Amino acid sequence: MNILLAMDCDDVEEAKLCKINDVKKWAIIAVEEGEVIETLFADHREDFELYPETVVVFDDNEYVWPFIEEQMQVLVAHTQRTIDDIVEAYLFKELHDLAY
Repeated sequence: MNILLAMDCDDVEEAKLCKINDVKKWAIIAVEEGEVIETLFADHREDFELYPETVVVFDDNEYVWPFIEEQMQVLVAHTQRTIDDIVEAYLFKELHDLAY
């Protein structure tokens, strides 16, 4: 599973989820069998070779239609902001579906 995140920097330890309009770096987190395999950063989400199946956004007010049109699952991290917290919440199904 590849998870796309809009981040405020490209430091794995310090990066925080941010609003799509405020993105500094995009991250893809590759997760297999409950473990993070790799974390990649890019300036533009189109720069990744890996295709994300899921995008995690900051809140329900994000403009997510481009992701929906690409058949991505959209999840919301209401309280989780770090990569570790988001991955953990994803694995334990604690992220929320987008409220339309």
